[in-house]
Amino acid sequence: MAMAAEEIEALIRAGIPDASVEITDLAGDGDHYAARVVAESFRGQSRIARQRRVYEALGGRMGGVLHALQLTTATPD
Repeated sequence: MAMAAEEIEALIRAGIPDASVEITDLAGDGDHYAARVVAESFRGQSRIARQRRVYEALGGRMGGVLHALQLTTATPD
C-alpha cells in the first residue's frame, strides 16, 4: 500500500514542527517521492543528523510503505 504525499508531509511536520515541507511524487506511483525539508532547528546539525530527524519523523515507514525518498534538507536563508 502506497503513502500519499499529504501523509508524508503531515508526519514530517508533526516530528519537526518548524519545518517547511515540499513533497514531489517522482514516479506517479505513490512509492517514489522527493522531499525538501527546511527548518531553523536544523541549524548547526550535520546533513546526516538532519536526515536522521526526518526518518525518525516518518516512524519506520521508510523501506516499507514508503519505498524511496529523495531527501534534501536545509536551513532557512
